[in-house]
Amino acid sequence: MVFIKEIVPKPALTFVANIVYKENYETLPMKHTWSEAEGERLIEYNWRKGSDWHTFSVKAKEQATEIQPGSETEFITEHYWGYAKVSDSKTNEYEVTHPRWDVYDVLDYTIDVDFGDVYGAEFSFLNERAPVSVMLAEGSEITVENKKKIKKRPAAKAIAH
Repeated sequence: MVFIKEIVPKPALTFVANIVYKENYETLPMKHTWSEAEGERLIEYNWRKGSDWHTFSVKAKEQATEIQPGSETEFITEHYWGYAKVSDSKTNEYEVTHPRWDVYDVLDYTIDVDFGDVYGAEFSFLNERAPVSVMLAEGSEITVENKKKIKKRPAAKAIAH
């Protein structure tokens, strides 16, 4: 899994993530809605870039279930190592810990995002594509530990005799 960009509402989060961990965070005005009614839950996140609001929303069953072993959802949510490019020759590696999460069955979703505007022109093609999967997981606090730098090894050179 690769995170293209993390969008957060507080500049301090962006500062720490970008400076300490060399991540790609951006601070933007945000709002959200979480509601439950008639056995369903609606989760919606909105953020403003320039004058345009962008939205991800999910309608899901109200009750969470355990993530099935071997599922795509397990593959996405149960990752414990993060990597961030520092330079062409260095990468940060860090361990991410959290309890196993639960998941909600998704009934419907809405994506109203100009991907080129938010993530860069090279992602504009996503405006015309449907997602491969949409999931809603019950997150938790995490820890980030054991940060270290990995240095790129020089390429081996062939020596002709």
